[in-house]
Amino acid sequence: MEDRAKSPTADWAGTAEEDVAPAAQPTERMTRGQLVRRRFLRNRTSIVGIIGFAIVVLFALLGPYIAKWDFAEIDYAAFYSPPSAEHWFGATQAGRDVFAMTVEGLRKSLIIGLSVAFLQTSIAAIVGAMAAYFSGWFDKVALWVIDLLLVVPSFLLIAIFSQQAGAKKGSISLFILLLAIFGWMLSARVVRSLTLSVRNAEYVTAAKYMSVPPMTIIFRHILPNISSLLIIDATLGVASAVLSETALSFFGFGVQSPNVSLGTLIAEGQRAALTFPWIFLAPATVLTVMLISVNFIGDGVRDALDPSSKSGGKA
Repeated sequence: MEDRAKSPTADWAGTAEEDVAPAAQPTERMTRGQLVRRRFLRNRTSIVGIIGFAIVVLFALLGPYIAKWDFAEIDYAAFYSPPSAEHWFGATQAGRDVFAMTVEGLRKSLIIGLSVAFLQTSIAAIVGAMAAYFSGWFDKVALWVIDLLLVVPSFLLIAIFSQQAGAKKGSISLFILLLAIFGWMLSARVVRSLTLSVRNAEYVTAAKYMSVPPMTIIFRHILPNISSLLIIDATLGVASAVLSETALSFFGFGVQSPNVSLGTLIAEGQRAALTFPWIFLAPATVLTVMLISVNFIGDGVRDALDPSSKSGGKA
């Protein structure tokens, strides 16, 4: 009888322990990288941006292998030819294939945009972090240079120098360098402000007491902790650089002949945009898709890295 009296209680206790046991198990914590990746992939806008940019990149990479014509080749029987089986996107007034020229222009614009974004983000990160870390006279000189470059008419200087370079072999490299030199200042100010907020952190102080060299502290401890801003800045910098290149090339100050870019193609096609629209629509459409995709990716990266953002908080 005693065993029977105890058995219902024992059975109930056993059942309760079984129910509580799974809830008591510790949940697996996600790392910051996993959380950022999860937020990014749950953002539909960023997924659309990735797909769009991947299509643009594949078009630039595979285009030369599927094109029937070279971008500099002339078809003397196809002046102002509309889209056809021979010329998929039509031909220009000079008989050049629009498809091949759009692919080549996209390749140049992508190279310029990615290179400029990388260079100007790197310059902004190094100058801004060093100015805040060393402070004193270095900070004053850095701020003076930043303020000076901000008031300099960069558009005119880039136009003058790129025009002098002309069709030289290194004109694209010089153009990239000029765009990067005049595009890092605002980002450097933001990096400086963020560095001021972390330079007295415990991990930085500990590294100083351990006699770690200043540049090592900047590259190993400070910049990684403000990498969120740098990633966003580099992503959005691609779109900004492509727009700058397009605008300068449109007015004849950017990429020079015989090279082509999306800006030069749009400038060439806008004169006949109403009568022969295929010359203008092809590069303009590719440029629009690329810029929208890059901006979508930049917005997705920003929302994923910023926990307080609206879309990032949905993760």
